Amino acid sequence: MHYAVGAPLPPPHGQASPGAAMNWTPHPGQHTPPASPPAPAAPPPPAQQPASGQGGHGPVPQQAPPLPHGTDITGHVQLPPGAPVPLPSPPTDTTAPDAAHAAVAVLLIGPAGAGKTSVARHWADTRRVPTAHISLDDVREWVRSGFADPQAGWNDHSEAQYRLARRTCGFAARNFLANGISCILDDAVFPDRPVIGLGGWKRHVGPGLLPIVLLPGLEIVLERNARRSGNRRLSDEEVARIHGRMAGWYGSGLPIIDNSQHDVATTVRVLDDVVARSIASPPNW
Repeated sequence: MHYAVGAPLPPPHGQASPGAAMNWTPHPGQHTPPASPPAPAAPPPPAQQPASGQGGHGPVPQQAPPLPHGTDITGHVQLPPGAPVPLPSPPTDTTAPDAAHAAVAVLLIGPAGAGKTSVARHWADTRRVPTAHISLDDVREWVRSGFADPQAGWNDHSEAQYRLARRTCGFAARNFLANGISCILDDAVFPDRPVIGLGGWKRHVGPGLLPIVLLPGLEIVLERNARRSGNRRLSDEEVARIHGRMAGWYGSGLPIIDNSQHDVATTVRVLDDVVARSIASPPNW
């Protein structure tokens, strides 16, 4: 190939002739500069002299053994395995436990429009210890193509995706707790449906999970649901039906917060008090 402008690049050192390896010829009439002589090789480093008294054979430096390649390491940081969350240990003194510093796993239960996600996120944001928020609805919506929307009807497909999301949330909660990070989960758990009841959460997280019900009045729930958008917004009839079924938590022994007259910050303070009491005396569920 001929180039109309500029001279061709000289070949690398060690080639027999210009263009021999790349099949090009210099432009006629132009002089190809001779290749520069190769630079002299650097002298070898001086041999290390053995220490006095050791003769000609010094100690061979020991190499560090390779790190084991397990499935629970990130770089060189060993991650503790996630185990079922045990029941919290009651404090030894008579003072109320400090829920703001305790490492706990909380399950916030309530109907659509109860404010579960807002309260859970604010509680996780304002704690004095590392705390994660895990929303089951968010995890369910990780499925993009083929998402089984429960609003289109509860069937085997939507139930399978719900169970998968719940198991994923439980796995995340156990691993957060194993690494010293508290967590709060939120889900619309029904007291009269074992498929989406507390048993699955207890199985996937552990007996130390603290379930707390958030249940404002129906008028408040309807008003909040009306401000929602997308597939998170339900019909008024569906909201009323869910709210009525949530009333079954009364008499269950679980702590219930009526946040009808509370803003998010006030509800979070009430939640701290309920968590402290639940640590001191775990609910029997």
